[in-house]
Amino acid sequence: MGLLDAALDASVVLSFGTQGFRRHARRFDAAPLPRLDGKTVVVTGANSGLGLAATRQLAALGAHVVMACRDLDRARSAQAQVSGATELEQLDLASAESVERFCRAWGERPLHALVNNAGLMAATREQTPEGLEVSFAINALGTARLTLGLMPALRRSRARVVLVSSGGMYLAKLDLEVLQGRVRKFDGVTAYAQAKRAQVILTELLAAREPAVTFSAMHPGWADTRGVQTSLPTFRTLTQPLLRSADEGADTVTWLVAAEPAPGPSGAFWFDRAPAKTHAFPWTRESEADRQALARLLLVPPQRGEGTVRT
Repeated sequence: MGLLDAALDASVVLSFGTQGFRRHARRFDAAPLPRLDGKTVVVTGANSGLGLAATRQLAALGAHVVMACRDLDRARSAQAQVSGATELEQLDLASAESVERFCRAWGERPLHALVNNAGLMAATREQTPEGLEVSFAINALGTARLTLGLMPALRRSRARVVLVSSGGMYLAKLDLEVLQGRVRKFDGVTAYAQAKRAQVILTELLAAREPAVTFSAMHPGWADTRGVQTSLPTFRTLTQPLLRSADEGADTVTWLVAAEPAPGPSGAFWFDRAPAKTHAFPWTRESEADRQALARLLLVPPQRGEGTVRT
């Protein structure tokens, strides 16, 4: 990277936006990505935004893409926009029962990649039937439960797992109370940033535990998706000319799934097909004790009938 690129990347606006993507794309390998014929990929939240864009890109490479979505009516409309082999499966990451059902039904099917894309930026505090704050349940706990539940299939195929984080996590230091919504005044943006920080740490924890699977986390930059439009309308109004398309935001997801050999090392964090730092500020670094507490929170199988999650 030259001095000019380094200076431009130091500016969030000139790096996270569409101009940043186009500049970074100049260093991408000019060869097309390998075909994915015969490979099965699960994409959560595949009915819109980055998930739909990744689904289109992966299907175009020949993958059989399982679109795992909460709302099947919306998913059917999205499926009609995809050319290639796809199927729909109902999955609500906020529900432990739904996640368990999905994983149990998967059984012995082959699985070559899992894209943990589904996410929520909640405007107000809401609880799941288990008594969990909903954005924590979807963005962190549900993602971990799904990955663990599919681990036998992932191990068999020496598969890849991609977690779609967010550049917003750069401003968040892991705080398990805030992550779980155990705060007096709930803020959806803060909760989302905490969950995205947790996803990056989760990727590192899983990589250390599961050597047969390649784990990657990435952030898509500033992409103009439905989530941004509904959750951050003022931000979108101010930055719309600078925002990436969903296809630009999803590019690194598809690359992490398809590139050969698998980009590594396992547990790394990526931005625009290049390794990225996980901390922009020293004050966001978590302690080892907090990392282990997060592991207990997300990676210990829940006891049947439990309504709360304890650290």
